This record gives sequence, C-alpha cells and structure tokens, in this order.
Amino acid sequence: MKIRKTISAIIMYLILAIALVIVFFPVVYMFVSSFKTNMEIMVGGTSFLPKVWSWDNYKYIMNSMEFPVPKLLWNSIWFTVISVFISTLSACLGGYVFERGHFKGQKIWFAIFTALMFVNFGGATIVPVMHIVSGLGLMGSLWGIVVQTFFGINIVSIYLVRGFIAGLPKEMDEAAAIDGCSFFGIFVHIIAPLLAPIVATLAMLGFQGTWNSYLGPMIYTMSDPSKGTLVSALFSLKSSGNAAANWNIMLAGSVIASIPVILIYIFGNKYFMSNLTAGAVKG
Repeated sequence: MKIRKTISAIIMYLILAIALVIVFFPVVYMFVSSFKTNMEIMVGGTSFLPKVWSWDNYKYIMNSMEFPVPKLLWNSIWFTVISVFISTLSACLGGYVFERGHFKGQKIWFAIFTALMFVNFGGATIVPVMHIVSGLGLMGSLWGIVVQTFFGINIVSIYLVRGFIAGLPKEMDEAAAIDGCSFFGIFVHIIAPLLAPIVATLAMLGFQGTWNSYLGPMIYTMSDPSKGTLVSALFSLKSSGNAAANWNIMLAGSVIASIPVILIYIFGNKYFMSNLTAGAVKG
C-alpha cells in the first residue's frame, strides 16, 4: 500500500509540475522576450534568454506618444474600479434577494437567470449594444462599457453570493426584523458585513476580467485610443517605430499591463482560494 501511495503521489506531482510549466511558460517568455531586440525574437535561435539584457523597449514605451502610460494607467484604474464595484454590488444584492426574498415567481425567475449561464451569444450582441450606447451619446469613451456593466447580469457571481448567504443562519434576519429592521436594512446592517470573504473573491475575479478586457475598450475608444486602457492600447505598439511588427515593444507593454493583475493575485491569493471554495460549498 505504501508503494502504491508513493507512486500515486509521484505521478500526481509530476502532472502538476507539467501543468505548472505549461501555464507559466507564456508569462516567463513574455517577460524574458521584453528585454530582447525585435530581430532576436523574429529570428529565434537556441537561446531562450536574451543575448544582451536591454531596457530600451521599456524606455521607448515610457516616451511613446502611441502608448501614454500615465494616462492609460489612470483610465484602466478608474474603469476597473467602477466596473468591479458595480458588478460586485449587483451580485450581492441579487444573491440576497434570491436567497432571502420571497416574491411571486421567485423560483421561475432564478431558473431563467441560471439558464443564462449556458447561453452565450458571443459577438452577435456587439452591434445592437453599440447602437444603444451610441444613442446615449457614450461612444468614444469607456463609460459606454460601464453602463453595460450596470445593466448587465453576472449570474455566476449571483450564484456564489446566494450560496454563501444560504450558509448564514436565518435567525439573525428574524431577530433584526423583530427589532423593526426592513428587508433592505437587514442586508445593509446584518448580511453585508458578513459578505466580506465572498466580496473579496468576486472583486479579484472582476478585477482580472475587467483589467484584461480588450475587445470592448478597443471598440469603444477606436476613435481616440488615448481614452482606452493599457490592454486595449497594446496593439498600437505592434506597428510603432520603424519595423513592420515590433513584437519586442509589444511584449514590454504586455509586461507593464500585467503587473497590477499579478500583484493583486499575489496579495489576495489566500482569500481567493479559500472563499471561492467556501461560497461554492455552502451553495
């Protein structure tokens, strides 16, 4: 039995090690190649590391007119913070209403919302939504996407919050109601403070998805790329400078755009792993 357990453990760790290499290789390659010249990347060779480590790519980006880092960074920050706040708040309210609320057709509505997890229209909704946003006069800025987030429904987040609230004792709600607390007051004073763990998880997921979103910000700020985000402006670096395709500069820009996501994950990893599992199990 000991031999079998040892062999099973070795095989499991071997598979995990292979998966780790596959997942992290693109990140390591992006970082290492950001110090190479474009010729070295295009020609390739046997050397994974750059022949000469150079900061020229980063110096070019910091002085680039096509990629104004301070302005794009500010756009990314406010756009991500507002979008994450709206999506997290709507998920908490939705999860609370579906779990603690009692209204006609509650189960039917929740079934309809749950079915949305399995329906994906892809790019078919881009044009209709753009017409709506254009009618509101929000084309050409990131506010159009913020409005979409406000009226959008993240059923997965609602499902997680609903599962988390289901694990909280209903006696707290009943005691607050006896003291004269309203349905919304119970959420604000009783439920909301207890949602900190799942909120941290949703915020991390929302930050990663919003910060790395490319298609939406690129489409809505196509007329003025300086109003876009760091990620949406990366493509402009590909054809900057003298070469036809400056992959070295684009990879350096990708490293800069990836730093906030990596830092958020490093500092919030323990909350992400424990709370995501807790919310799923309680559901």
